[in-house]
Amino acid sequence: MTLPRRRRISRLLKTSRKTKLTKAHSPSVILQQPVAKLRAAKYEVLLDQLKQKIRSAQIQSAVRVNSELIQLYWQIGRDIITSQEREGWGTKVVDRLGSDLSKSFPHMRGFSPRNLNYMLALARAYPQEPILQQLVAKLPWGHNVRILDLANPADREFYLRKAVEHGWSRTILVHQIESGLHLRQGKAINNFSRTLPVHQSELAAQILKDPYIFDHLELSEEAHERDLEKALLTHLKEFLLELGSGFAFVGSQAPMRVGAKEYSIDLLFYHLRVRCYVVIDLKMRDFEAEFASKLNMYLSAIDDRLRHEDDNQTVGLILCQKRDRVVVEYALRDINKPIGVAEYQVMKALPKQLKGTLPTIKELEQELNKLRGSKKSAKKKN
Repeated sequence: MTLPRRRRISRLLKTSRKTKLTKAHSPSVILQQPVAKLRAAKYEVLLDQLKQKIRSAQIQSAVRVNSELIQLYWQIGRDIITSQEREGWGTKVVDRLGSDLSKSFPHMRGFSPRNLNYMLALARAYPQEPILQQLVAKLPWGHNVRILDLANPADREFYLRKAVEHGWSRTILVHQIESGLHLRQGKAINNFSRTLPVHQSELAAQILKDPYIFDHLELSEEAHERDLEKALLTHLKEFLLELGSGFAFVGSQAPMRVGAKEYSIDLLFYHLRVRCYVVIDLKMRDFEAEFASKLNMYLSAIDDRLRHEDDNQTVGLILCQKRDRVVVEYALRDINKPIGVAEYQVMKALPKQLKGTLPTIKELEQELNKLRGSKKSAKKKN
């Protein structure tokens, strides 16, 4: 080996001893870093996919379990009714069955006499299995119990279909039943049959009610239309619930210039199912004929300026305190835009002279706690 070559090798060895590469700076680790990031991203994608599949399977499993439970309850009710009719047993057999079944299945909480009586009611209300599978078995037992309390079969089917269609929670279902939705749905006076195509006319009529119940509001006798509007917007969630599914809020007091004059639209919505704008005009007094002509102008302006070529005609709704059917029908007869008229109901605020005489919620709670405390002390003494 020549001298210059030895010197070069010696120089390289000295340099390698002085310069110590850390593990983080090694070429293999530097190359692994982007690979590690890529693997982490792919892992997160896989994890999300697995989570979605697991949640989907959980939902499907819960739906199947609920369907089987409802069908089991229906079969139990049917078998008890059949045995009662065949053996001549009275109602006390239900109490005995409830006790014996609860002992046999201590981990199941569905065999109380009250629940068994609802199973009998279930079998009597839906003697045919098709409606059981199509509607009843798609709702939780708590929903069905509330619907079974309705005496009219048509009313029961109405709420079954609405609850399945809109996915109502039990709280919303109870609210809709107590507010008499089946008596109000599609009841607003309108001119839709003359101003809209048949298919849109029927659909538009169903999205309107009469009366609208705004029991979440509290307005004084001195309140004005702007106060009503502000109260509705403050409770927008409850307002949309009362309007019904499909309404999307667009704006309030929307400015609109027609000619040289400036106007304001009280409330503007878009209905996703009917595919049209809905203008709501609030009136804190009885219906008057001129309300219709003014709203007719608003609808023309919305159709001209906002309506897309794929949208249906804009629909108007006048909400007033009271309306005379004959007056409304005459007012709408020659109007060429689709308009509905409905009443609304709100909770009136207490008069000032009564506010100080009635207990507050806090005072009532305190009295109830005192009553519970006295009952507990009485039990301990006994």
